[in-house]
Amino acid sequence: MRAYPFFAVLYFGAVLTALAAWVTHVVVCIKSASYLFLIAGAILPPVGVIHGWGVWLGGW
Repeated sequence: MRAYPFFAVLYFGAVLTALAAWVTHVVVCIKSASYLFLIAGAILPPVGVIHGWGVWLGGW
């Protein structure tokens, strides 16, 4: 039963990372005036999260 705090911290970190990637997607889309892509990432959050990770890693 001692592993539960570890998994809680791991889950919390994953959620925060995904949220930060989505915010990165929103900021980049607004700065580059990609409004259709911004709407797509807002409707389908996984699109925004993957785009945010791509921006962080230099893929986009």
